[in-house]
Amino acid sequence: MGTVAVMTTDPNNELDTDQPVTDQPSADQPTADQPKPDDATKPTDQWVTGDEPATGPQRSYLQTLAREAGEDVPEDLTKAQASELIDRLQGKSPRVAES
Repeated sequence: MGTVAVMTTDPNNELDTDQPVTDQPSADQPTADQPKPDDATKPTDQWVTGDEPATGPQRSYLQTLAREAGEDVPEDLTKAQASELIDRLQGKSPRVAES
C-alpha cells in the first residue's frame, strides 16, 4: 500500500491538500478486524441530540406501532424518549416479530 496524490478543486480551501492521502485507516477509522461503532447501541442518555424533539420519521413509526399495540403516543417526546418507546413497542408488535 502506498501514498496517493490527490488533486482537488476546493473553492473554499477547506481541505488540507498539502498532506498525502494514504490507503491506511486513520486512528478514528475501524480496520477490517475492528467492528464499526454502532451509535444505535449508545445509551440514549449519552446522545448529543437526545433532548431535541422527536423526528418526523420517529413520530410516524411510533404512531404505527402504538396503533398496533393499542397505546397512545405523548406529543412532547424527545428523540431519546421516542427511541426508547419504539424499542418497547417493537417488542409488542406482530409486524416486527414476524420479520
